Amino acid sequence: MSAQADAIVIGAGILGASTAYHLKAAGCNNVVLLERDHSASGGTGKSAAIIRQHYSSEVAARLTLNGIRMFAELEETLSLSDGFVQSGWRMLLPQPLMEAAGANVAMQRSLGIETVLEPIGDADVPEWLNPDGVAGICYEPLGGYADPVRVTEAFVAGFQRAGGDYRLRTPVRALQGDARAVTGVITDDGAIESPIVVNAAGPWSKPLAESVGLALPLRSVREQDTVWEAREGRPLPDTSISNAVDAMYLRPLGGRRFVLGRGFPKDYEDVDPYNYKTTPDESFITDLMERTEHRFPTLQGARRIDAYCALYDVTPDWMPFVGPRTGVAGYADANGGSGHGFKIGPAIGAELAQWLLNGTVADDFASLSYDRLEAGGGFVGAYGGNRA
Repeated sequence: MSAQADAIVIGAGILGASTAYHLKAAGCNNVVLLERDHSASGGTGKSAAIIRQHYSSEVAARLTLNGIRMFAELEETLSLSDGFVQSGWRMLLPQPLMEAAGANVAMQRSLGIETVLEPIGDADVPEWLNPDGVAGICYEPLGGYADPVRVTEAFVAGFQRAGGDYRLRTPVRALQGDARAVTGVITDDGAIESPIVVNAAGPWSKPLAESVGLALPLRSVREQDTVWEAREGRPLPDTSISNAVDAMYLRPLGGRRFVLGRGFPKDYEDVDPYNYKTTPDESFITDLMERTEHRFPTLQGARRIDAYCALYDVTPDWMPFVGPRTGVAGYADANGGSGHGFKIGPAIGAELAQWLLNGTVADDFASLSYDRLEAGGGFVGAYGGNRA
């Protein structure tokens, strides 16, 4: 006889952990959170975790606005005192992107987001920045960065304190049911039946959906990152930075250390999520440091501390699939973070839980459903690619 649950969430990355936590908080009784390894063991744990609200779509901007409020309240809600550093966020812009950035900032301000865009001639240029080729700087004082592992673990711990059933090292081998009705999951320990199954397995969501005949057009993309320690006695960046001029990003780690990675436009390498190279390419590291030392001269001579690879689960329009699908009972997506999942994950979990339990959903949030592809629609970013 199969075990029973009121809701099953597959995957304890930020999307799954937040969804499970908010399902319990909303009164769902027997919620089971299944994780193939351990909390934040996939893309979440290796996320750069830059927190910013600058998006082209209102729903993404609104979710990050709510998400920042949730990050700022982590100590009160989840007893996590130092998971979020609200140091601010900057975006360096080349001239061709200034008009689109201005439109984005106007939209964000209409939602209540505190943000400003200044031409480089009007901005205070930090001494660590080479302004050559920078036309303007967008700034969000409430942005910053987070510890993705500790934040995710805090959601899981809160879920457990509320009576949630967390099972780590319990991979889901397949969904149960068919393309019209998903009725549960199959694990090595047997089947679990449930009227709600949330597929939040990141890059591993695709084979799970396909196990019952559901299409899920996700790419698994290898994402390379590095950690560097700057030399002493130099002025250093004090905020997270999205550098659209040189297609790279930077976030502080404290102690003169920084996470550095490449941003759009760049080549994206599709890989098998079960078998991919987990160390960066030397050519990537060399190119990244050339870009870094040109834009941030005070980082010249920095010492490499770490280098690693993670996976992005990428949708066709670089926005996540979230929510139920028309014509499919018992199933909901919470995958396809496309490099944005961490910062919007807490807010997604809160709204998805209400949708699944009460049928309550805002129109803009409902637009994240996979149904958008079936209807021939999708999101279009102002800058292209995963800048969204």
